[in-house]
Amino acid sequence: MLITTTDLNSIINDPDVIIADTRSFKEYSEEHIPGSVHLDLFAFHWIDTTKQGIENFNNQTKNLLSFLGVTPEKKIIFYDSVSGMLAARGVWMLMYFSHENTSMLDGGITKWKKENLPLETKSNGFKPSHFSGEINPEIISGFEYIRDNLKNVKILDARSPGEFDGSIVRAAQSGHIPNSINIDWNQNLNEDGTFKNDEQLLQIYNYPKDTEIITYCQGAYRAANSFLVLKKLGFKNVKVYLGSWGEWGNKLELPAEK
Repeated sequence: MLITTTDLNSIINDPDVIIADTRSFKEYSEEHIPGSVHLDLFAFHWIDTTKQGIENFNNQTKNLLSFLGVTPEKKIIFYDSVSGMLAARGVWMLMYFSHENTSMLDGGITKWKKENLPLETKSNGFKPSHFSGEINPEIISGFEYIRDNLKNVKILDARSPGEFDGSIVRAAQSGHIPNSINIDWNQNLNEDGTFKNDEQLLQIYNYPKDTEIITYCQGAYRAANSFLVLKKLGFKNVKVYLGSWGEWGNKLELPAEK
C-alpha cells in the first residue's frame, strides 16, 4: 500500500500507472509529479451511512473512479503533501472496491522535492473508464453497526485530543463515541512526513492482531490514514466509519462522551 519515491520515479512513464495528486488545485497548478492528474478528494464528503446513504456513496465513488480512469490492469498511486489523509482516503476507496493494485507515495511530494525528482506545471487530462469494482463490505462501517456493537469492538478516534475531549466542537454534540480511544493520526508520521516504521507503530497500536477495530475522525480522511497503518501492521479486521463524527455528532439520539 506504500510506494517509495525511487520506485514511483522508475514507473512514472508506464501507461498502466495512474498518478493522482489529491492536494488542492492551487498546489497542483504550482507544481506536481509529471503525468499526474488532479483529484481533490477533500471535495467529496459523505456523512450518511443509512442503507440508502451507503448506496449513494457506492454510486458516487464508482463515478469518481470511472472519471479517474481505473481499470483492472491499472496501478493507481495517490499522493499528498506527506503520507497524508487525502492519499490514504484514495487508497481506502480503491480497496473498498476490491482494487488491490493501489498505493500512496510515502512522504508525498515533500519527499519527492527534497530528492530533486522531476516536477511539471502543465495540467494533465483524465482518460475516463467504465469502472465497476466489487464492493468489500468488510472495511466499511455505518453508525448502526457501531451503535449496536459499542462494547464488542475497539473504536479508534484519529482526531486531535481537543476534538476528542470536546473542547473543540465540530458538530451538534461535542466529545467522542463512547468507549473510543484517541490516537491522533499525526502520531503515524515521522517529522519528514513519511510513515513511522512498524516497530514504532506497534508501540502505538499495541493490540492483538485479530482485534476488530473501527477507525473514525470528522469525515473519514484521518481515519483512512490510521486504517492503512493498521493494515500495514497486519491487523486483519479493520473498518473505517464512513460517516465519522460529522454524522455521529449530529445525530442527537446517539450517545456521546466527553
